[in-house]
Amino acid sequence: MRARSYFGPELFQFLRELALNNRREWFLENKERYETQVREPMLQFIADFGFHLDKISRSYEADPRPAGGSLFRIYRDTRFSQDKRPYKTHTAAHFRHGASRTDVHSPGFYLHLEPGNCFAGGGLWHAEPATLRKVRDAIVEHPRAWETVLRSKISLEGDTLKRPPQGYDPTHPFIEDLKRKDFVADVSFTEAQVCGPRFLTSYVAACRAMSPLMEFLTKAVGLEW
Repeated sequence: MRARSYFGPELFQFLRELALNNRREWFLENKERYETQVREPMLQFIADFGFHLDKISRSYEADPRPAGGSLFRIYRDTRFSQDKRPYKTHTAAHFRHGASRTDVHSPGFYLHLEPGNCFAGGGLWHAEPATLRKVRDAIVEHPRAWETVLRSKISLEGDTLKRPPQGYDPTHPFIEDLKRKDFVADVSFTEAQVCGPRFLTSYVAACRAMSPLMEFLTKAVGLEW
């Protein structure tokens, strides 16, 4: 894997300034910086990661389109939010399963770059109840496969129920996992690592480390791994 730097300190500097000047006038004055320091490097990273993604799973895709694809838009959806700030203060990409590209809540890999908060993510976040039931049923029906996920030593995160979900044995050995509403894991990076020449290699390794979870979730919801 060829070493090269995709991101520079200017990406994080732009996002820090955007957090302090989160208004349309400032963004329009600095839009060229966004294009050259944030959007274009992210699109190049997404495209290059695509060459390595099929080594992890052939069913996931790296789509470099800026909207409706893997790069999340910088614009916030403020329609139902009291927070009317127009722009996100991070940049992110999502690598969805090829059969479910329109569903942001299907199992997928994720990249999040934000000052002081950079990480690779993988899993299922804020899934619909029917999807959660499929995952929970898979844990009950295939406990050994779920044990394999847990033995991979990834740290599961996300929201959980306070009580066992209805219809599941509260004494089940994996009851704490059955209570999960999110099945996600992440690997953190420093800004220096993100800006370094080996970041693509590190991101691929992070996704590969999360692949046991991703394989389980993908098969649980009826998709090919």
